[in-house]
Amino acid sequence: MRLSRALLPGLGIAALVAVLDQLSKWWVVEVVMNPPRTIEVTPFFNLVMGWNRGVSFGLFNTHSPVTAWLLPAVAVVIVVVLTAWLIRVDRLVLGAALGFIIGGAVGNIVDRLRFGAVADFLDFHALGAHWPAFNLADAMISVGAAMLIFDSLFVRAEPSKKEQGNGRKKR
Repeated sequence: MRLSRALLPGLGIAALVAVLDQLSKWWVVEVVMNPPRTIEVTPFFNLVMGWNRGVSFGLFNTHSPVTAWLLPAVAVVIVVVLTAWLIRVDRLVLGAALGFIIGGAVGNIVDRLRFGAVADFLDFHALGAHWPAFNLADAMISVGAAMLIFDSLFVRAEPSKKEQGNGRKKR
């Protein structure tokens, strides 16, 4: 089996995202938010300390032992599936998108295993409304998902050599 040309860059991005995510969470949890408080950084952005035991936007945010093990298990399955996809991808942009998602998912899996919840601390707000707090891993998952959507809508896949050979005109 031939490895894709996007595999190593995608895995590199995934590793970088996971490491940066864990470093940022360590810094916030151990240094900045010790003790926990709200730090106003700009008129529209605060640092806060939140623990999400659920999924995006706090869905399923309970102290259930089932959730504590089910969510990391589902995330591991997703990482395995995305990595299998990455192995077959040849386009670098698509590999980068998968790398962002894989790295973000791994960062959040580490939190769930260490703390039983995901550390969220980035709080954007405007006109009295707050976006749910999130972290670097969440942001990178969103960037990767946006890249996948863009790729599927606007990037034409190059035909394979087999398809190119079948498309020759007969004389």
